[in-house]
Amino acid sequence: MTDMTPDMMQAVARYEAGRFSEAYTAFETLADNGCATARFWIAVMEVNGDGRPVDKAAGYEHCRAAAEMGNVQAQTNLGVMLIQGEGVATDPAAGLAWLCRAADAGDTGAQFNAAALFSAGKVVEKDQERAAAYYRMAAEAGYFPAQARLGFCYRNGFGVEKDRQQAYLWLTLAAQHGAGTAIGMLEGLVDEMSSEELHRSRALVDRWMAQHGGPGAPPPQFQVDTQ
Repeated sequence: MTDMTPDMMQAVARYEAGRFSEAYTAFETLADNGCATARFWIAVMEVNGDGRPVDKAAGYEHCRAAAEMGNVQAQTNLGVMLIQGEGVATDPAAGLAWLCRAADAGDTGAQFNAAALFSAGKVVEKDQERAAAYYRMAAEAGYFPAQARLGFCYRNGFGVEKDRQQAYLWLTLAAQHGAGTAIGMLEGLVDEMSSEELHRSRALVDRWMAQHGGPGAPPPQFQVDTQ
């Protein structure tokens, strides 16, 4: 069934109004009729204790059911629950598999989390190339924390070839949102670049903004003074 039916929207409206008991009952009916999104909402309510005692084990079971039905948000949350052992025994390998499944389906939160895990190498084996690939997915979707991390990867050659122009592009995009680490790295990067490199790098930013911001897109709000 199509998830965002009038009944589903009404159930969400009840939840947002704090009518948790009514919302839960409505979600249950929808979930029993095959609605993965409703099943995910039940998982959220169980984990958060919305209008009921917190039950993370029940939340996990509902989240898993929604994930297996194809709900991408549930797949992301399920991955995190398995990695952190929330409502279920810790299983990093299974958690990462669900995160990657959601990441490949386009969920930026899953992309960023999977990248962070591969980059850190504490929960799963370090894989800088896969980390950079997932950071890129989220960065290209406009997720500025991933843009900052991708810029860092290009700055240092982690999982990608060192490329100061690509580093400049992604750090600039992140810096316009006020990301402090991106601002600091960008300022240090600019000091190392030639005038020609800066010219080409600014052109990269302009092209990205034109392609992703539409015609007449404004320049990044944050720009390093290169004078």
